Amino acid sequence: MQNILFIAYHFPPMAASSGFLRTLKFVRYLPDYNWLPTVLTVHPRAYNQINNAMINQIPDEVRVLRSFCLDASRHLSIAGRYPSWIALPDRWNSWILSGVPAGLKTIRKGRISVIFSTFPIVTAVVIGSILKKITKLPWVVDFRDSMTEPHYPRDARTRRIWQRIERQAISNADRFLFTAPSTREMYLKRYPQLREADCIVIPNGYDEDDFKNLNYSSTGKTTNRPIRLLHLGLLYPKERDPRVFFDALSDLKKEGGISASRIQIDLRASGSEDYYEKLLQEKKINDIVNLLPSLPYPEALSEATKCDALMIFQDESCNHQIPAKAYEYLRLQKPIIALTSHLGDTAQLLKRAHGACIIDLKNHEEIVSKLPIFLSSVESRSYAIADPGFFTQFERRNLTSKLSQCLDALVNPLRA
Repeated sequence: MQNILFIAYHFPPMAASSGFLRTLKFVRYLPDYNWLPTVLTVHPRAYNQINNAMINQIPDEVRVLRSFCLDASRHLSIAGRYPSWIALPDRWNSWILSGVPAGLKTIRKGRISVIFSTFPIVTAVVIGSILKKITKLPWVVDFRDSMTEPHYPRDARTRRIWQRIERQAISNADRFLFTAPSTREMYLKRYPQLREADCIVIPNGYDEDDFKNLNYSSTGKTTNRPIRLLHLGLLYPKERDPRVFFDALSDLKKEGGISASRIQIDLRASGSEDYYEKLLQEKKINDIVNLLPSLPYPEALSEATKCDALMIFQDESCNHQIPAKAYEYLRLQKPIIALTSHLGDTAQLLKRAHGACIIDLKNHEEIVSKLPIFLSSVESRSYAIADPGFFTQFERRNLTSKLSQCLDALVNPLRA
């Protein structure tokens, strides 16, 4: 057994995002490939929401270190306000104070062979960078999302700091993981000194074990209920802005193309509920679109089996990202309506799977014309379903095997 130190903010019992699944599943299956993880994460106080539903998936042999960390927006604010400098590079920068010593102690006593940091929490990358400089161990940086874009982060000072941290990571790390092909290409163009062989795409995926005990209901409209469309997860007002979609729904309702008796759209754990509720009321579609609270991951999957179709929202600004839910949706083998750019990686994945109706999120006319056609396909059960022979490559065990090969090559380069 080789030992690896995972530095990850997103880890159970965190519940505000499904981002914890990537690290959790790597940690769960790496022992099958002779890698024993130790996880350095934050104390649960740093999370806005916690839920213990997935704790039991952490293997008994995996040690989890939960070190001191405060969320500046909650723990260091007065009347909801705090100086911006105490939240740089992000709100969890206090984690550095405990994370570095805890990481060093673990490395020295635990015979760690590789350090692994996972973004999008920048502080996790900073901790990994410091430990790399001190110990000289191989360091893997997992860019679940791109760290910077020409206009992201939106705050210029934060963007400059993140760009500097990103450059340091590119200079010091030994391997770079990406979840989508175009993100890898973007980084290779941004940093010509990168070797292609050091930049590896390991996408998000699904865990077959999570689907074993689900009870699937039949899909298709019955005579006594509307079609139910479901979106699981956050709808960011910028990156997944649903306003054009809401406008199209409003127009379709006025024209008689849809009604609350024909269609119900459930947005589960969308975030920004107050903002969206106001929009829905203004556009008079609050009888069609429902804002629902979050559920633990197993319950959310179970709910997805009971809907008639699943929804994806992805703005063109995220064309080089593929949300983890896309792979789960493919595995569920339900009709998928993807409101996303036809040119993005999400659309390309779904086109290769032959399992979705793709409509440009920002194209009002396309939504108005194609949504009724999609609904009719659900009613008649003539929709496309993804080929299992395609999506099984994204099973978490298979993806962890690819990670283990990357790690083996780092510690045994002559065997690579």
